[in-house]
Amino acid sequence: MVNVTNISKQYKAGKDKVQALDGISFSVPRGELFGIVGPDGAGKTTLFRILTTLLTADKGEAAIDGLDVIKDYKQIRQRVGYMPGKFSLYQDLSVRENLDFFATMFNTTVKENYHLIADIYEQIRPFEKRRAGKLSGGMKQKLALSCALIHKPAVLFLDEPTTGVDAVSRKEFWEMLQNLKKAGITILVSTPYMDEAARCDRVALMQAGKVMSINSPAGIIAQFGKKLYAVRASKMHQLLRELKKFEGADDVYPFGEFHHVVMKDKGNGHLLKAHLSGYHDSELEIKEAVPDIEDCFMELMKTI
Repeated sequence: MVNVTNISKQYKAGKDKVQALDGISFSVPRGELFGIVGPDGAGKTTLFRILTTLLTADKGEAAIDGLDVIKDYKQIRQRVGYMPGKFSLYQDLSVRENLDFFATMFNTTVKENYHLIADIYEQIRPFEKRRAGKLSGGMKQKLALSCALIHKPAVLFLDEPTTGVDAVSRKEFWEMLQNLKKAGITILVSTPYMDEAARCDRVALMQAGKVMSINSPAGIIAQFGKKLYAVRASKMHQLLRELKKFEGADDVYPFGEFHHVVMKDKGNGHLLKAHLSGYHDSELEIKEAVPDIEDCFMELMKTI
């Protein structure tokens, strides 16, 4: 459904040039929930703008359902739904007026495709006379998704849709995406949240305009290949300095309530415990940890 081949894009920033995308290639089969995961500045938004025909690449090719993003941009715009990271609906129009407007733009009606958005829109129906600009973050998100779906797109592009949204709304949103996937819609979603990557069928980990790895979440974690330990104590800042002195560590970084210690190839917990044997802290805790997507991302960043 989506094919990207060696896409590159460069911006001018004063006298400097910024390489937003650097030889990006991947493909997404029909009906897949595909995640583009990476921090701000990784190139996610630039990539989505190219795929939705809003921006042209400097090099490379891209196609949506066999249609070239440059030559066939008019047809593509009828087949894709796009939800940008920034809320971009008409804030002075009501919820229902926004939905009617987008349906009209695509020569359809809300009634014709209501089945696609029923589960989503029913949650905001009590507020359909309210101006869009007066909605909460979670309701804005649901309205924007409804407007992106109302013309029955074959591919849905969601650019950081859960940024700035509370945890409950984030969970609800991803449940909606799973239902849309079951309906046969191909979904590409970008996110800076590593925990959301686990909800995708496959993910592309991006940094500095490059794809570091493409695999299923389980496949990426399986490639980690090193021992990982989680360590915490009452004085975490001092503990971090001490861990960075440990010669058996390949990497050390804060991770929630713990510091994660990635061991060198033959490293083990006995060496780590021996290093901290003189670190007197009654709350010191050392345990083996299971790597997740964020640990894998930190490891892959060393290759950039």
